[in-house]
Amino acid sequence: MKTFLIFISLFLTATFQLFCGNDADLLLSGPMVCNTEMREVLIWVQTTAPARVKIAYWDSSKVNRPYITEEILTEKNKAFTAKLLADSVQPGISYIYELRINNKVVPRPYPLQFKTPKLWKWRTEPPSFKIAVGSCVYINDPQYDRPGNTYGGGYEIFTSIYNQHPDIMLWLGDNNYLREADWNTRTGILYRYTHSRKIKEIQPLLGSVSNYAIWDDHDFGPNDSDQGYWNKEISLEAFKLFWGNPGYGINSKPGITTTFEQSDVQFFLMDNRYYRNPDKRKTGERRILGKEQLEWLLDNLASSTATFKVIAFGGQVLNPAAKYETYATYPEEMNELLAAIEKENISGVIFLSGDRHHTELSKLERNGTYPLYDLTSSPLTSYAHPDDGELNTLRVPGTLVNQHNFAIIEFTGEKAARAMNITVYAQDGKELWRRTILASELQAPDKKK
Repeated sequence: MKTFLIFISLFLTATFQLFCGNDADLLLSGPMVCNTEMREVLIWVQTTAPARVKIAYWDSSKVNRPYITEEILTEKNKAFTAKLLADSVQPGISYIYELRINNKVVPRPYPLQFKTPKLWKWRTEPPSFKIAVGSCVYINDPQYDRPGNTYGGGYEIFTSIYNQHPDIMLWLGDNNYLREADWNTRTGILYRYTHSRKIKEIQPLLGSVSNYAIWDDHDFGPNDSDQGYWNKEISLEAFKLFWGNPGYGINSKPGITTTFEQSDVQFFLMDNRYYRNPDKRKTGERRILGKEQLEWLLDNLASSTATFKVIAFGGQVLNPAAKYETYATYPEEMNELLAAIEKENISGVIFLSGDRHHTELSKLERNGTYPLYDLTSSPLTSYAHPDDGELNTLRVPGTLVNQHNFAIIEFTGEKAARAMNITVYAQDGKELWRRTILASELQAPDKKK
C-alpha cells in the first residue's frame, strides 16, 4: 500500500509540474521568429520536456485583446520543438508577442516582436529593409570537440548583429557543426542542433528578427559530405524541426530549396548538399544542384519581377580557384548556370555564400552584359582562416576579412534608383568595409532603359 501511495504521489507531482510548475524552466531555446509573410508569421520554440506552448500577440500601436495561436504539446520525438502560426496578422504592422507555456507567460529579458511586410506594390515605392548574413557557427562542446585549442568562440557577435536591428537574419550554412559522435544517429544530430541553438547570446536575435537558413556540409553531415551521406534523411528531418523556412524541397522532392520575397527582393535558398555528386568521383556526372534544382532556379529567375534576385548558396559560386569545394570544382554545372543567366537576359542576380572561414566580395566581369557579384560571409564563431595566398582573381580589393565577422545588407532607394548597400562588421560591431551595388548596374542588355 505504501509503495502504491508513493507511486501516486510521484505521478501527481510530475503531472502538476507539467501543467503548473516553473514554466520558465521548461523553455530551452527561442522563441524564434521564422518565415514572415503579410498574413502569417511562424514562430519556433523548444522546451526541455513535454509542455503546452502557444503565442499571444497584438498590434504594438493598440491596447487590445491579443490574438492567440493554436496550442501545441511539445514531444520528445520532435526534440520538444513546436512551430506556432500567427495567422491573424495584417500587412505592414508591428506586433509584440509573448510566449505562454502551460498557460503561463514566460517573460524574456529582451523584446519579443515581429513586423509583417508592407503591401506596397501599386501603392508606394518599395520599402527599404535590412538583412544580416553570416555562416559557420561553431559552439564549443568539450566532451565531443577535438583535443587542443577551442575551435569556436566570440559568441558576443550575435549581440553585435542584434544591435544592428536587421529585419531578417539569413544563416548561410554550417549553422552548427555535427561531430563524429553525432552524424551516425538521430539522437546525435538532434543533440547537436539543440546544443547550438540554446546559447544565451543568440536568443535576442532569434526573438525579434525573421530567421531563414540554408545548410552546408557541417550541418548536413560529415566534412565535405554529399548525396551519398547515409543519414541525410534524418539530417533533413532535423533541419525542418529546427528552422521555419517557407518550404523544403521542390516538386515534391526532399531537400531544403525554397524562396521568399521581401520588398522588391526575391531570395532563392539553394540546397548544395542533398543532390551533390561526390567530389572524388572520377566517372559520371559532376553536379552540385542537380538538373531538376537547376531548372527550378532558372525557371524562377526568369519569371521573377524582383529588382534584386539573391541566390543563397552554401559554398562560393564565382571564385575561380578550384579548391575547397568552390563551384569551380564542378565547372560544367557552374558554367551551365552562368551561361543560362546570360542567355535568358536575367537582370539583378546577386550571390550570397558562406563556408570559407573568411569574407570577401567577388566580381565577375562579363562581356556584353552586367557583372556578377558573390558576397562570401564567414565565419561567425568558427575558426577564422588566415590569408593563405589563395588566388581568387575576382576578389574586389579591400574586401578580404580573416576574423569573426558578419555582413549587413540594406536595400534602399526609390524603384528607379534601388541600391544594395553592403557593410561588413567585426565581431565587436566595428565597421570593416562597405560597398554599394546599384540596381542600374545589374541590368541585362535588353532590359536597360
